[in-house]
Amino acid sequence: MLKKRFAPFRQDLSLQLLTLYALFVGIVVFAALIFGIVARQRLEADVKAADLALARAIAQETNAAMNNALEAVRQLATNDAIIELDTVGMEEIFNIIMRGRNDVNLIYRLGSDGTMLFHVPVGPESTLGRDFSFRDYFQEALTARAPLVSKGRISPTTNQPVATTVMPLWSQSNQFLGLVGTNIKLQTLSHTLTSIANEYPSEEGFQLLIVDSVGQIIAHSNPEFLLQDAAATIPTVVTAVLSKKIGTQVVADPDGTEYLYSYVPIFSVGWGVIVSHPDAAAFATPRAFQRGALLAVAVFLAGGIFFWLMLSRRVIIPLEQLTIFSQGISQENDFSIFPENIAALSQRPDQMGYLARSLTRMQHAIEARLNELSTLLKTSAAVVSSLDSQIVLSRILEQVEQLLDIQMSAIFALDEQNRHFRVQASHGLSQWYIEHAIIDPHEPHSVTMRAIQSSQPIQISDTETNPSFISHRPRARIAGFRSVLAVPLQSKHIPPAALLVFRPDAHKFTDREIKLLVNFANHAAMALENATLFARSDTQLQKQTHRLEALIQSMQDGLILEDLQGRILYANRRVYELCRVAPDEINEDAVDTLMEHLLIHTEDREEASLAIHKAVAGSGKRRAEFALKYTERVQYIRLSVFDVSDSRNNLIGRGRILQDITQRYEVDRMRSSLISTVSHELRTPLAAIKGYATTLLADDVEWDPESERDFLNIISVETDRLSALVNDLLDMSRIEAGNLIVSQIECELDELIQRAAAHAHPSPAGCLSIDLPLHLPLILVDPKRIEAVLRNLIENAVKYGGDTPVRIHAELENDYIIVKVEDEGPGIPAEDSQQIFGSFYRVENGLTRNTTGAGLGLAISRGFVHAHGGKIWIEPRQKGTCVAFSIPLRAE
Repeated sequence: MLKKRFAPFRQDLSLQLLTLYALFVGIVVFAALIFGIVARQRLEADVKAADLALARAIAQETNAAMNNALEAVRQLATNDAIIELDTVGMEEIFNIIMRGRNDVNLIYRLGSDGTMLFHVPVGPESTLGRDFSFRDYFQEALTARAPLVSKGRISPTTNQPVATTVMPLWSQSNQFLGLVGTNIKLQTLSHTLTSIANEYPSEEGFQLLIVDSVGQIIAHSNPEFLLQDAAATIPTVVTAVLSKKIGTQVVADPDGTEYLYSYVPIFSVGWGVIVSHPDAAAFATPRAFQRGALLAVAVFLAGGIFFWLMLSRRVIIPLEQLTIFSQGISQENDFSIFPENIAALSQRPDQMGYLARSLTRMQHAIEARLNELSTLLKTSAAVVSSLDSQIVLSRILEQVEQLLDIQMSAIFALDEQNRHFRVQASHGLSQWYIEHAIIDPHEPHSVTMRAIQSSQPIQISDTETNPSFISHRPRARIAGFRSVLAVPLQSKHIPPAALLVFRPDAHKFTDREIKLLVNFANHAAMALENATLFARSDTQLQKQTHRLEALIQSMQDGLILEDLQGRILYANRRVYELCRVAPDEINEDAVDTLMEHLLIHTEDREEASLAIHKAVAGSGKRRAEFALKYTERVQYIRLSVFDVSDSRNNLIGRGRILQDITQRYEVDRMRSSLISTVSHELRTPLAAIKGYATTLLADDVEWDPESERDFLNIISVETDRLSALVNDLLDMSRIEAGNLIVSQIECELDELIQRAAAHAHPSPAGCLSIDLPLHLPLILVDPKRIEAVLRNLIENAVKYGGDTPVRIHAELENDYIIVKVEDEGPGIPAEDSQQIFGSFYRVENGLTRNTTGAGLGLAISRGFVHAHGGKIWIEPRQKGTCVAFSIPLRAE
């Protein structure tokens, strides 16, 4: 019933086109209207987003500036001059800050009762002695321990609008001492906002302002509005931003003009940034765009009507006439049924005229080719449907047999292992023929080899009469074919091959059949080529993958790749080494699980976890640094987080790199220690030399010869001490540079020990005992270097062992002499036993607090011992310290 009702519609192309065209126009118009609405909303959202981005940028900059100001007063609160009310010291440090901070116009110190004790600068109006205890920030400081910020106000000292950063001062006994404060010039903030607002046209009414915690305007792009109450004019906006909310609002002023307000809080100080401009100016572009979209829709409708009229006249009506003509041809088989219409169309020079002239000629050609094209399409689909060459070739042979009406076909290809041609795929051939059809590449009469070598199709129309086929005739009779056509498969990426078709009768293949078979041969060549190239590319890809994985696994840095859900996609060997877990324990678990294993080894787990979370949650260049404390050592790690995007810049995952930066920390420690050594260890003897030399040179005092000799002796001792320290630094630099040269001669160990003890400072006196085996052989060493090693070990035992006995004994072990220096002092903690030989490293305990030293002795000793081919180490003891070193009996 429905088919009959819609039959006229289905049979009338013009009605269908009109319906489709109307539907198309309706969809386009509807889409354009929707697009205009959505685009306007999107543009309005972009305007709001841009305002929010600007407000956020200003908030971040202001937040950073205020954090710096708060940190500045925090640092001032730790200054002894400020705490102890040293006016000279306060004036010096206040002036330094005033010169370095353009945004500060006053720094001052209030007493515990709120009285102004000191401020810089003094003018334009001094407020020394004035009571400021009524200020809100002073009342807050009475109970605060952290820096705070006041609300905006006019400073009575500078007569300028300011906001004050304040740090309460508390004694160690928890007594309130007053506060130190800096006045931040609000004009500085306003100047920044003004420069930003000036980038916008003045007619847009663009304004920027910052409000403090009570709603006062403390910065404005128009400085005339400073310290006005913003909460009175835009209460909802001020309330929202002071509630630490981020957003936008459209608010009408008293005269009915609507303004767009975008606001972002400044979290550190409880302020807020507000961006405003008139609603009409803010959304002028979206509204103009929507009007343009409506105009475009109207133009499109007018153009659509004109297009339909022309289409009907030039295309649809002629098509209807050709349709009637074709129906008449099929029914009456007479071209002259509608001569007038077709004659008129045939006179047209365009494609419609050509169609009218060619209609009948093309009809027969299409019918003839339809079957062939259908078969070739099926063959093409078979080629691309699978990479299995056997499946594809089998489907091609099926189509060949169907199109050419044959029952036997085969594809011969070179067996590269045996260097013979064999059947790779076949249809309709006996198993005996498949097994025995082996063709030598040098066979001159083989139809297969002739086709391959000539790159041309070769046919045998009758195997019984063709003289070149005599040798293959018995096999053809057994296989049951009388004629054969061979077409080569031409491709650069596959072994030589050919497509053969067989017929049981004598048959001469036509040009059409040969061309069709050539097409099928091309498809077969493509199928083999695809399979071959896929196998090669797959092998190459596997090799490249293995090389890349080996490279990543060999990295000294840890690498983790994760998906958007936080699951581990890849982690190299270094990651598991840092986490101290086996790879099979964590496969595709959440990356947080792996990081938990890493955090187990951190010194401050909460701080490290927070740093990692901030790095992962951030954007752009993200890093976090933390320390991993293992049993054997401490490692410092830098975590770098980066985003992974595809070729379209779509985020697909995240990467993390764990970099060992322990060496950098060690370099920093050594640099700090070197500076400390130069400033202390060198200065102490220099001060003594300078003091006694000045005393001797004084004109107003005459010293007796004994006193002068004592002074000169002290100068000599301190000079020797200074020279020894310089020599230590030079020796250390030679050791680290690898330029240390030892001059080895035969020496007695006992003599070296005695000289080292005699030159040791402090002297071991009577607490030293030496135990050497009898008949100890001479050792081949540099006496100066080994004496320095022994002296360093004796001095350390005396200084750090207290008044305990110091014992030195030696023993022979294999080809080495082992020397041990022991004391009964507090000993060296196990965690310091590996680091004790590092440059500038000192172990702090009760006995070392009053001792001096640069921390170079053991480092230099290790360098001297290693230069002789020996080793130095700390032997574990229940009590005291035992440092042992080995020297080979023969020079290395």
